[in-house]
Amino acid sequence: MGNDSIKKTLLVTVVLSLICSVLVSAAAVFLKPVQDQNIKLDVQRNILAISGLTSDAKALSVAEVAELYKRIQPRLVDLKTGKFVDEANGLTVDQYDQRVAAKDPKASEALAGSKDIAGIKRQADVAKVYLVEQDGKMQTLILPVHGYGLWSTMYGFLALENNLNTVKGFGFFEQAETPGLGGEVSNPVWKSRWSGKEIYGVDGQVALHVIKGGVDPANPGAMNQIDGLAGATLTANGVSNLIKFWLSDTGFKLFLNNLKAGNA
Repeated sequence: MGNDSIKKTLLVTVVLSLICSVLVSAAAVFLKPVQDQNIKLDVQRNILAISGLTSDAKALSVAEVAELYKRIQPRLVDLKTGKFVDEANGLTVDQYDQRVAAKDPKASEALAGSKDIAGIKRQADVAKVYLVEQDGKMQTLILPVHGYGLWSTMYGFLALENNLNTVKGFGFFEQAETPGLGGEVSNPVWKSRWSGKEIYGVDGQVALHVIKGGVDPANPGAMNQIDGLAGATLTANGVSNLIKFWLSDTGFKLFLNNLKAGNA
């Protein structure tokens, strides 16, 4: 075949495409363990940052993260009973992935309408929480939370003091909201404003929410309010909705009540 023939051109194109496909596939398979390890490390850094065990988790080496993370105890919680369980669907706490479980009809519940105020569509039956203990007593409880903003599902952690009502830390480790607007949910200054706030009102219902504008400290409800995000009302509403979802009866409230009563 001549170099300029259509058949040879197509043959070269197909061969190159196959070679490139094989190389890309091989690279993906070869690098997957490294990618999985990096994802795990990033999650651990975020948990450590929220826990208050370090002021700069990003600056820690891999070895330092591993050493400090020994103080974190992951546990599985059955959201329907509000109690700790040793495994979920035959998986131990180290094997369990809540996001994977949420996609499995046998391990999750479909949500719709007013029940799905967080916009997550499916909720895993079992959640993985994290305890920070000292001298056998829980100092901090870290809860995984997620919900839809304007453009994306935002995944984060909410850390509570041992009274299980006061926020110790809050932050998203994955979100794709508009940079400079909704993306400000990842701004350290905004995240710091959650510390010391209270989840529940005097009626026992979730009262913590993001408002429009700034919080007036003189306002009687200031302890349940977070400064708004300028130009990002829908993202702010998404944050309020996910907090209400995960801290109410649809989420961790039964577990928190059991924990307070010593029945978890």
